[in-house]
Amino acid sequence: SMVILSIETSCDDTCVSVLKIRNSKHEIQNKFQLLNFQILSNVVSSQTKLHARYGGVYPFLAKREHGRNLPIVLKKALKESKLLKISNFQFLISKQILKSKFQTLNSILKRESNLFKQILLFLKKYQKPDIDAIAVTIGPGLEPCLWTGVNFAKALAYWWDLPIIPVNHIEGHIFANFVGSKSKTKNQKSKIQIKNKEIEFPAICLVASGGHTQLILMKDFGKYKIIGETRDDAAGECFDKTARTLGLGYPGGPAIFVMAAKIRNPKSEIHLPKPMLSQKNYDFSFSGLKTAVLYHFKNQSEKTRKSKKYIRTMAFEIQQAIVDVLIGKTLRAVKEYKAKTLILGGGVIANKELQK
Repeated sequence: SMVILSIETSCDDTCVSVLKIRNSKHEIQNKFQLLNFQILSNVVSSQTKLHARYGGVYPFLAKREHGRNLPIVLKKALKESKLLKISNFQFLISKQILKSKFQTLNSILKRESNLFKQILLFLKKYQKPDIDAIAVTIGPGLEPCLWTGVNFAKALAYWWDLPIIPVNHIEGHIFANFVGSKSKTKNQKSKIQIKNKEIEFPAICLVASGGHTQLILMKDFGKYKIIGETRDDAAGECFDKTARTLGLGYPGGPAIFVMAAKIRNPKSEIHLPKPMLSQKNYDFSFSGLKTAVLYHFKNQSEKTRKSKKYIRTMAFEIQQAIVDVLIGKTLRAVKEYKAKTLILGGGVIANKELQK
């Protein structure tokens, strides 16, 4: 078996989890072998309320909060995993070696001064946990946020002498679907089983979140081809910005869903564009929809803008436009590439209308 400490700071959530892989060492050596994970702990510190006043994530504010939260979240994750133990290293390491290690640690975290002070206190107090590697998100995402997590992982890996596993954010969204799965056939590269449903390749993956909207052809584990992506705003970003226009707050996706769900009669006189839906490619564009909502809102009287009926109707139409575009492009890709499986990932996938 193998235990991995995982760090994620690609946006505004500070996340640390501890995963135990139950496969044998021989199975683990195969890079894209399906692994049997057990989640020992999964701790998330959310910054949603902090960024709500801006109507979206403020990158450098998020970076600062990651610096504050990482040691706290790490401690909690290790404690929940029963891997947190008090250290007595000062009696085992010479002062000269210790000084040299501190200097190296300082150079790794030279851009994270506040984080350096906190991690120093943590490393002095607690000993190396019984883990085999450290995984960390390296992108895509907000660069200031990503670097905080990467530097934190590098510092821990240096101090504890552990390897680092770089993780692609989008691939993580895809592979999250396979956690806890078990192989059904000998040829695990072509057929697996998840929740009693047979999964076969090729697969079409729709990843839709606040920062990304992509259609990916997955021919096998580790074999991907991006067949379409957004040319401007992501679907989640469109939800957030249109919600802000309507005064619904942040995050926009859940707020719009709540308002849209209150519509009893879906017929309305509001007609919003469904960008690129009829085009034969698999790219997306949501900036035009965002602009159409803004102009429509501005053209209404003050009384209409504040009316519940108008807000709910607009929310319904926004959601329907985004969902229709995502579904239309995705199902067309499934048909053209003769996909045997459809894999979904990203925060927008939580939308109940899209799930239906």
